[in-house]
Amino acid sequence: MASLKEIKTRIASVQSTRKITSAMKMVASSKLHHAQNAIESMLPYEAMLEHILKTFLVSTPDTDTPFDVQRPVKRVALLVFSSSSSLCGGFNANVIKLMLQAIAEYHAMGLTDKDIVIYPIGRKVAEKAKKCGYTCVYPYPNLAEKPNSEDCRNIAKELGQKWLDGEFDRVEMIYHHFKSAGSQILQRKNFLPIDLEEELNADTERDLSSNVSSKAAQEYLKKKGESTARKSDTEAVVPLNDDFIVEPDLQTVLRTLVPKLLHHMVFTALLDSNASEHAARMVAMQTATDNADDLLRSLHLQYNKSRQAAITSELLDIVGGTVNN
Repeated sequence: MASLKEIKTRIASVQSTRKITSAMKMVASSKLHHAQNAIESMLPYEAMLEHILKTFLVSTPDTDTPFDVQRPVKRVALLVFSSSSSLCGGFNANVIKLMLQAIAEYHAMGLTDKDIVIYPIGRKVAEKAKKCGYTCVYPYPNLAEKPNSEDCRNIAKELGQKWLDGEFDRVEMIYHHFKSAGSQILQRKNFLPIDLEEELNADTERDLSSNVSSKAAQEYLKKKGESTARKSDTEAVVPLNDDFIVEPDLQTVLRTLVPKLLHHMVFTALLDSNASEHAARMVAMQTATDNADDLLRSLHLQYNKSRQAAITSELLDIVGGTVNN
């Protein structure tokens, strides 16, 4: 059994650690409040913008934008969001695990490490990517700690330009989606090309008589044309949502909306990841504080038992000495 001095030293050490974890929990809770307000304000705007643009692209057969063109995948960019500090549970480990899983899938498709470029947001994933020997582009090392809209715009602009130049055939984002303080959902989302199927659930055959827009209807109208596409002998299929009024012209609208969407997708993912990081750290520190409380109770019980045993032993020695005298 440990001596009383050893137990007292252990109790003091655990109490000191508990003060640290409790303080970190309160700091994370305060930061989470601000991060949660930011993502709750940004997410509906980005989701509606994405929905409007995808519905517009799908519903207008004569749209011609290179950002939704599917190409054979030869080079890939992964935009991965993590934190720059530790003590947030499995937050970083889960992101890194999904990143390695995505890389393994591309290896199975025949791509090599040279064909995969990592854009890390956060020091933890950047260190892992460099350690594994992957090509790493790390222009904003402090972006995970201090979310900045302008830096996100520059990243989206760079990825969009490289997509147009043919340097990348696919760009994906890997990040945590903040659902609640106790739940963060790991996401792997397609960034480029713009996935018209993902948002509109157009993976099933569509009834062209309905008003629901889908990519299948767009392709149908492109191939058949309005004049030849017939639902019956008397009724022609017309373009979906043909009440769109585009001003000043279609290309100007697309040149404005697509870069705006890409920018907000990156910024929203960053805010999502930032809020998820603070939530994960708050939960981890709360768990550590609770474990410290349990350990302190156990140590105090052990200390009291050892102290009582020492007192009993001394009393027996005193009584035994008195009897002998």
